[in-house]
Amino acid sequence: MKTSRIAAAAAVAGTAVLALSAPAFAHVSVQPEGTAAKGGYAVVDFKVPNERDDASTTKVEVNFPADHPLASVMPEPIQGWKIEVTKSKLAKPLTMHGEKIDEAVTKVTWTADGDGIEPGYFQKFPLSVGALPENTDQLVFKAIQTYSNKEVVRWIEAQKEGQEEPENPAPVLELAAATGDHHGTSTAEDASDKSDAKNETTAAADADAKGGSDTTARVLGVVGIVIGAAGVAYGVLAGRRRAA
Repeated sequence: MKTSRIAAAAAVAGTAVLALSAPAFAHVSVQPEGTAAKGGYAVVDFKVPNERDDASTTKVEVNFPADHPLASVMPEPIQGWKIEVTKSKLAKPLTMHGEKIDEAVTKVTWTADGDGIEPGYFQKFPLSVGALPENTDQLVFKAIQTYSNKEVVRWIEAQKEGQEEPENPAPVLELAAATGDHHGTSTAEDASDKSDAKNETTAAADADAKGGSDTTARVLGVVGIVIGAAGVAYGVLAGRRRAA
């Protein structure tokens, strides 16, 4: 009886440990490849796990935030998936690189040509996006996942501060602080700093060259004095010998 009680207690403890260590409920998420800085461009991956044991994910739709439109969205080709990019007119045109843009991408849809994302697997859907907004710390996307059995899961619930994560949270892209160079080129300030550094280097080189010239002149002057003194001494000695 004692042995049975110990076994039962061990089973309950093991069940509790499994419950506590169970992985968090997987959902559609988005992460940048590197850094997604405000005002810049980035490559982001939408990670879509298949959460069903009896169906595959055959369609994924990602809707872009209307309050922070992105003018440039380019998908990466994925074997086995058809990609459709949907654009819409903007209520308020954007100005990018001196040009006005009156439309932006509002949705990207991936539709499987074959089996899609099978049970037990996940798929990444990369996008190159930009320019990222500078007046917000994050972008909230709404994703819709469709399974082969026609089931649709809407990942569209926004996370509210101070509350638990919703059952179907929307993917959120966190934005890093803006950098001085959004496109990998030097800014005017950087160019000015480089110019100043170059001028200082040139001035130092000129000073070194001038100092080297002065030193050489001084050495030649001393050598000339020594040679002259030696000549005078030789002349005096030669005169004394003749007089003797």
